[in-house]
Amino acid sequence: MQKALMYFGLGTVVSFLINYFFLSSQNIGLDMYYAIAFGSAWGIAYYLDTPDFTLPQKLGLSFVGMGILVLVGTLIFTIELAIPSILKFSTVFVAYYLIASFRGNKSLRS
Repeated sequence: MQKALMYFGLGTVVSFLINYFFLSSQNIGLDMYYAIAFGSAWGIAYYLDTPDFTLPQKLGLSFVGMGILVLVGTLIFTIELAIPSILKFSTVFVAYYLIASFRGNKSLRS
């Protein structure tokens, strides 16, 4: 769990810094929201990367994460601004498991 939180923190910080310095959006709150979406995808993907979770459980929990992101984003911003967060989340989540699929044990943990 600690490493999953580390992945979340590092993913959030790196994503925010990239958005802030290179993309220079006008809304820092929105940049932070997108960075949290990015970091949470890395953290959740790492946390679920064990044989303890079945594929349907991993898929279901990723959908729960996306649902929470849309709900929070809609409450804080608008639905139009919340949708890109699930695109970032799902892209990172799929990328994590794509990279893991090239390993012999299909996991990035070991």
